Amino acid sequence: MTAGTTVLPRVTAAQRRARLVLRHLLAPRARKDTAGAVVDALVGLHATDPATVYLSAAARMHAPTAAAIDHSLYHAPDGVPGLERIRCMRRTMFVVPAPLAPAVQSATTRDTHRAQAVAQLSEAFGWDERRRVLVEQAVLAALAARGGATAAQLAVDIPDLREQIVISRGKPYESRQRAGTSVLGLLAAQGRIRRTRPNGSWTSAQFRWAPARPLPRIPEAEAKTMLARHYIGAFGPVTAEDMKWWTGWTVSDTRKAIAATGAQAVELDEGTGYLLPEDLASLERLGHFDASEDNAGPEPAVALLPSLDPTPMGWRHRDWYLDPDHTKALFDRNGNIGPTIWWNGRVIGTWAQHAQGHINHHLLTDPGRQARAAIEAEIQRLLTFLDGTRVTPCYRTPLERGLAGRPRREVSR
Repeated sequence: MTAGTTVLPRVTAAQRRARLVLRHLLAPRARKDTAGAVVDALVGLHATDPATVYLSAAARMHAPTAAAIDHSLYHAPDGVPGLERIRCMRRTMFVVPAPLAPAVQSATTRDTHRAQAVAQLSEAFGWDERRRVLVEQAVLAALAARGGATAAQLAVDIPDLREQIVISRGKPYESRQRAGTSVLGLLAAQGRIRRTRPNGSWTSAQFRWAPARPLPRIPEAEAKTMLARHYIGAFGPVTAEDMKWWTGWTVSDTRKAIAATGAQAVELDEGTGYLLPEDLASLERLGHFDASEDNAGPEPAVALLPSLDPTPMGWRHRDWYLDPDHTKALFDRNGNIGPTIWWNGRVIGTWAQHAQGHINHHLLTDPGRQARAAIEAEIQRLLTFLDGTRVTPCYRTPLERGLAGRPRREVSR
């Protein structure tokens, strides 16, 4: 070692898994009573697939019910901070704590998302600014008159929203996109409209849109610092590459935000990571979790997480909790993860619900008797929550699709 060399504190993969189990509420003792508390702990829950919000919250609650989660999403009592559903990180829908929503929106959406949506309407659909503004005004007027409406209902009122283009023509994944998707996305990124409850059950993807209450504008640098601090607090230690991927920021903005948080640099297997100073000392008191039966940690921690859950989607570098050989089986071609089974901070398998209601699962590694028994108990807990509801992920992996079609209840390695 040369003179003046700074030795960074070392954080092992085992310590990271122990912290993940507690901070991401995967251990029974870490579970919460309300969906709002779950969202607060994780910064936000992915909400592109409407069922993900409910399943992600339920996996981390002591006694979850769909009605209780629905209450947190849409009926927060006066004086109790609620939840906001907004398009934010990487142009993805999230449910975030209402007090944090202004910072999230200011840090991730208003300028970048607006420019992308405007460019698509201009280049792909050929709309000039005058036409776009007129359609935006028509949407806002229709929502004000109706009090809320689905995209299909708005398209009845406003024919321009029905205009279509072909995406990836000639490719196996060729699709059509309506102008309404871009217009609604633009208005949502501007904070002028918001998604409310869906039509039908909590698994429905037919959301209603409504006028949004304006969120306070926070200076961009301040907002990015706030969001970075919350992300490091929930997901740390993280690398700069992790934060850049999670937020969708540039390298420069990511580095500035990390520096502004005062985060402590630490040594990880992946290189330099960052952890809030107040969290560094606590790592020494966590103990070590491991996926083996012989070293199960202070408390067995099993969780069945849904597709697009924020925990497996929270880092760019995943080798410390996911065997690289299992990535292809668990992710689709666009990088969306399917349902996962977790044991003491590691992904060890996947699960799927059959059309008849039972849950099949497949273990990618054998974690031992204790884990297998805990997984059986967690499956029963999930079935109790579902209470007869059928759930199919919006983004399906080949392994999940195959499991969902099998009549047998368990498929293990």
